[in-house]
Amino acid sequence: MTDENEPTDIFLWANNIDAVKKELEVELFLFNKNYTPYSTSFSKDLNAQIKPMFLYDLINFVNLGAGIGLSVRDYELSDAEENVLLRTDLGKVAHAQNIITMIEQQRGEIVEFSEGEHEFKRIKGIIARFTHKDGSAKPFYVVKQISQAQVLKGATAWEFRDGVFGAFTADFGLKISSDNQVLIVSDDIFAFSQTKFERLFNYDYKKQLLADQKVALIEKQFKLSFPDGLDLQSLVRDRPRAVNKLQKIEIGPVTQDQVIEYADDMQLEIMTDEAGAIIIMDGSDLDTFVNLINEDYIVSQITGKRYEVKSKRALDDPEGEPPRG
Repeated sequence: MTDENEPTDIFLWANNIDAVKKELEVELFLFNKNYTPYSTSFSKDLNAQIKPMFLYDLINFVNLGAGIGLSVRDYELSDAEENVLLRTDLGKVAHAQNIITMIEQQRGEIVEFSEGEHEFKRIKGIIARFTHKDGSAKPFYVVKQISQAQVLKGATAWEFRDGVFGAFTADFGLKISSDNQVLIVSDDIFAFSQTKFERLFNYDYKKQLLADQKVALIEKQFKLSFPDGLDLQSLVRDRPRAVNKLQKIEIGPVTQDQVIEYADDMQLEIMTDEAGAIIIMDGSDLDTFVNLINEDYIVSQITGKRYEVKSKRALDDPEGEPPRG
């Protein structure tokens, strides 16, 4: 049994799972770009493929690594290094934690995936949930990224069977990557592929850490209002564009009143409540607010048209004039 306060010993875990791998049961889930999970089913003829595809090579990698010096390092304290398996806390990766919470605690709210209703082109990843038949061990999860390059659409595809080309009759086909990507055990995430882990869960610790610091400064300087269940931190984490922009923003020069006046001058739809707090309803409002505090809107003195500036480079003061500011 793993101590809740201690990281999982991945080598002991792999050894234990290897001993009972034939007794494990599997469920499959999909999740989309908004991190909404869906249940899904698979036919019996896939039973022989799923465990080797999702689990066996992963176990073999860890067991082999134990003999050649594979080490486990915290994701946040390590850069890409040879023979290193990266680990982080599940609680630090909000999207992953939310999906696991839905699967384990809100199963009744998860609907079954339907191509007609949900569109496979929006699917971002697939999760294999493993449990022991007798319930003696906690479930664990193997996650793989899905890209549209892996998807074969029926309308434009042919199948080759018994020496003859014919129409592809399924809604779509899917080729599952054979590489090891992400494993979730208890409260730990192991990133076998750092790049795919970051893409799967939209997670970059260094960027997010700096964005979190900027969020704290923004909350200190500005009065903001959000709908129930939302706050600035959760909105930012769902907006890669905002995370990237916050890396470069200097918080301080623009005040609350200046933001409101600036928005009015630019004819932007920024609202305030009775207390004077700026209302941010969604990610679009967040992007506008971040652009305002970064002074990203201008009006052309020639045409009078409004523009959002994507990139800025400050010019030196004209010769003969004192520095501004």
